[in-house]
Amino acid sequence: MVVESRTSDDPSVVTFEKPMDGLELVRRGLRQVRIAQDANRYRRSRPKGYEEFSDDRSAYASAVLDQIPACDVINLHWIPGFVDYRTFFKRMTRSTPIVWTLHDLNPLTGGCHYSLGCDRYLAHCGTCPQLGSDKPKDLSHEIWERKRRVFSRAPPSTLHFVAPSRWLGGEMRRSPILGRFGVDVIPYGLDVEEFAPRHRGSVRDLLGIPRDARVLLFVAEEVGNERKGFTCLVKALAQCAGKIPNLMLLSVGRNRPAVPIDIPWRHLGSVDNDRFLSMVYSAADLFAICSLQDNLPNTVLEAIACGIPVVGHAVGGIPDMIRNGVNGLTVPVADVEALGAAIADVLRDTARCAEMGANARRIAVEEYSLELQGRRYSELYATLVEPGGPYRDGHLQQE
Repeated sequence: MVVESRTSDDPSVVTFEKPMDGLELVRRGLRQVRIAQDANRYRRSRPKGYEEFSDDRSAYASAVLDQIPACDVINLHWIPGFVDYRTFFKRMTRSTPIVWTLHDLNPLTGGCHYSLGCDRYLAHCGTCPQLGSDKPKDLSHEIWERKRRVFSRAPPSTLHFVAPSRWLGGEMRRSPILGRFGVDVIPYGLDVEEFAPRHRGSVRDLLGIPRDARVLLFVAEEVGNERKGFTCLVKALAQCAGKIPNLMLLSVGRNRPAVPIDIPWRHLGSVDNDRFLSMVYSAADLFAICSLQDNLPNTVLEAIACGIPVVGHAVGGIPDMIRNGVNGLTVPVADVEALGAAIADVLRDTARCAEMGANARRIAVEEYSLELQGRRYSELYATLVEPGGPYRDGHLQQE
């Protein structure tokens, strides 16, 4: 595993080494300036509330490719700012298959990671709402066009994509940039022993939560991230608060929003320990996922692995994990009334809530284990390098 920034102590994780010779330092500095200047044109016009906007270029140019060791398969993951599209894909070896796991829409777009209702990436981008731009040939269009040119030159067998959700796989098939390449849907997996049901009473005692509370949990890396829909949840709770005795909100994530809520609310801040996080899930009766757009949110997988039913918006990959009436309920996106009713329906019926929780745990173990995810990737890699495959005898077979 070659990464730009390493936090693991696993010796198989290798940190990319930035070339430090004088000429390369100058070149990297010039590339950084050009990329920053293009982004800074929109510093004042870009509306608040949007997430990261990523360029296809990297200051490292071809240096990343230079440091990839000899291998049978290259598997790309989240690469913005690290891998330079033009130099990497222009030089990529024709004897090594590349699998690219998509984690959001960014490879298909002119810079955004989630489109939030804008479908310009299905044409040519431009007039980008996330840049606050009214120009058809703005930075988003420039990025989109560069990506299109890069991938239009790549033979279809050169790249194979993996989407964690059916939604993202469908978006890729519709993409003018990447739609001609193959794609498999392989969901994320997680450690179903680490994320497992804990004794609810004990963990509530540890967290200082009343044992008789009906606890609704919300988890996001950034609670105030508009795409994660915490505002929708607050509005839904205002509608159902009086209908659920002892209702309590429990939340995890950075930056507690300053919003009024008429029920007890405990915010734990950021949690980066999986064992402790599984205890937090186990303290809840129900998990809420209110994303306005999402791929296959890990928080849902973690909740169901801990035996917690889920209520949330039927967007992105959320319906892949939540089967209505089995391990939770889904409602139309931003339908606050329906969200509040679904929360009340589950929390008021303790027997149904418990049954959904048991189903949630079963589905997580059967469908989202790390072992199953690993086996699916291994089978995909084998189809690319096995005799008779597109890379027979270590060389790309021309179509």
